[in-house]
Amino acid sequence: MTRTGKARTALIIGGGIAGPVAAMALHRAGIEAAVYEAYDSTADGAGGGMTIAPNGQNALDAIGAGDLVRAIGTPVTAMGLRSWTGKDLAQFAPPSRLPSLQFVWRADLYRAIYDEAERRSVPIHHGKRLTDTTDTDSGVTAHFADGTQASADILIGADGIRSTVRPLIDPVAPQPNYAGLVCFGARMHQSGLPSTNGVMYMCFGKRAFFGYQVFDDSSAVWFVNLPHVLPMTVAEAQAIGTKEWMRTLQTAFADDRTPALEMISRTDPRQLLITGPMENMPRVPTWTRDRMTLIGDAAHAASSSSGQGASIAVESAVELARCLRDLPYGQAFSMYEQLRRPRVERIIKLGARANSNKTAGPVGRVLRDLVMPATMKLINPEKMAWQFDHHIDWNAKAAPLT
Repeated sequence: MTRTGKARTALIIGGGIAGPVAAMALHRAGIEAAVYEAYDSTADGAGGGMTIAPNGQNALDAIGAGDLVRAIGTPVTAMGLRSWTGKDLAQFAPPSRLPSLQFVWRADLYRAIYDEAERRSVPIHHGKRLTDTTDTDSGVTAHFADGTQASADILIGADGIRSTVRPLIDPVAPQPNYAGLVCFGARMHQSGLPSTNGVMYMCFGKRAFFGYQVFDDSSAVWFVNLPHVLPMTVAEAQAIGTKEWMRTLQTAFADDRTPALEMISRTDPRQLLITGPMENMPRVPTWTRDRMTLIGDAAHAASSSSGQGASIAVESAVELARCLRDLPYGQAFSMYEQLRRPRVERIIKLGARANSNKTAGPVGRVLRDLVMPATMKLINPEKMAWQFDHHIDWNAKAAPLT
């Protein structure tokens, strides 16, 4: 720790997306950072697809990493909403002055960020499952299940929705709760369908939610949010098996006049990704204690329905690094939360509202399909631009929002 109280070393717990990005941002800020990941191996091949919004790309650009997304992504020019009858309900997109959303496979994004972090000499240690921390006047020490430990000026929890760091900061911190949906996805190398011309469609099915995009080469991606009353873990969902779930999904979309049934039926069961339960994370009242703080899903987990989870996690990683560059760690943590909490909580509320549409009952579906087209016509796209048109000026000194 320097005489000014500024952090010069950091431990980052969690080696997913936010952790390595935070480490790269901290290195850019002149702070040594190392990543400690619980799993013994890398997460290659794990996870489904996601969109990186313009604001997420901007945050990566702030640390010279935006091209990573553009190199592996496929542009999503608009989001189209459809009913189970095939009726177009609405279509929306970020303002034309902003870059398009980019669809990426999580595994590809993970590998791109991991490789870039290694290229920038960020140490990433595997098999380091955090069990406890010790906080002193001179630093913080992380204790791992394998008996080893590591010390630094500060510790950052980037360890996801089931964070180990979060209850160490606040023993009564909330835990995620089941959102009533089980999630699936698949990549189709040849769908046999015409391109959707950059539009990703979100279909509010009669029994389940179906999203899809067909690319110019007829490859495609689809994903499903299936209402399921009883909560289940990822392992329990996967234990049911792909063949049984494929039959369940075909039944769920049997009456829908969308491409859902056709795309599911044409999918090789071996390509089905069972990503498990969708979970909501209640508001986390305490992000920081002493020398520890949270970023990403550990602090502010947005529903996948928001399309912003990875993007706001990257934003927070970059903003925290900027604050730590300019301020003593205690002031930096406070400034970081002041900058981030209002924005992320507003985005989380939007995602929760979208989830309620996915689980609507028969009456709710009718009302939604009647009201949504008229409502969307009244919305000024610029009023929704705030979530996409968010710029981080890396060179500006960290200061409160005005």
